[in-house]
Amino acid sequence: MQTLVVLPTYNEVENIVEVLERVRDALADAHVLVVDDGSPDGTADAADSWGGEHGGVTVMRRSEKSGLGSAYRAGFAWGQAQGFDVMVEMDSDLQHDPAALPSLVAAVGDGADLAIGSRYVPGGKVPEWKWSRRFISQAGNRYAAWVLGLNIRDSTAGFRAYRASALAAIDLGSVRADGYGFQVEMAYSVLRNGGSIVEVPITFGDRQRGTSKMSIVIVFEALILVTWWGVRDRLLRRRP
Repeated sequence: MQTLVVLPTYNEVENIVEVLERVRDALADAHVLVVDDGSPDGTADAADSWGGEHGGVTVMRRSEKSGLGSAYRAGFAWGQAQGFDVMVEMDSDLQHDPAALPSLVAAVGDGADLAIGSRYVPGGKVPEWKWSRRFISQAGNRYAAWVLGLNIRDSTAGFRAYRASALAAIDLGSVRADGYGFQVEMAYSVLRNGGSIVEVPITFGDRQRGTSKMSIVIVFEALILVTWWGVRDRLLRRRP
């Protein structure tokens, strides 16, 4: 299967080369698409330079910071146009260990439409998190599972691999959420289209370099959207 790894970036010059090297070590034949939102620190140039030397890297340069969901939608659309069979999304800050890539891709090869790198199935770990952060994350996932009827323990996880046909069945233009909301909406869409999801245990580390892009606004966006989807689909019995 031809695999595309989509890496959204904004000011990740401290991490991008190591990420590319480790992705290449884990999946030698994968192509990497770096979707850079106009990073002023030279992230796109660093990725271009590494790709020019080693090959297998395309850099999509966008003029401004447009959000994680927007970056993935653009990356998936590019991958569909290029004919990739599997499309992977992962962060470029090394919290997602590229060594887990073969397991995610293999799960799609074994029949899954979506393989989620899960922190909350047996074998999954978040060893450096405080209990309060773990509690908030798990509570959010349980709320999404309850409201939407998802049999998924980590629907907010951003390390995952999609079968191209499962993405093709989703109208990406109608997916407007960002951050956690984007991850939940995409998993929910796969299930509503009759797709299958498996969770692969991963170890989720803390960012070592650079600054986190997550904000309280993204958390509240996810909470509001999940609640609305539940009301719309389970109470009002409406379908978009």
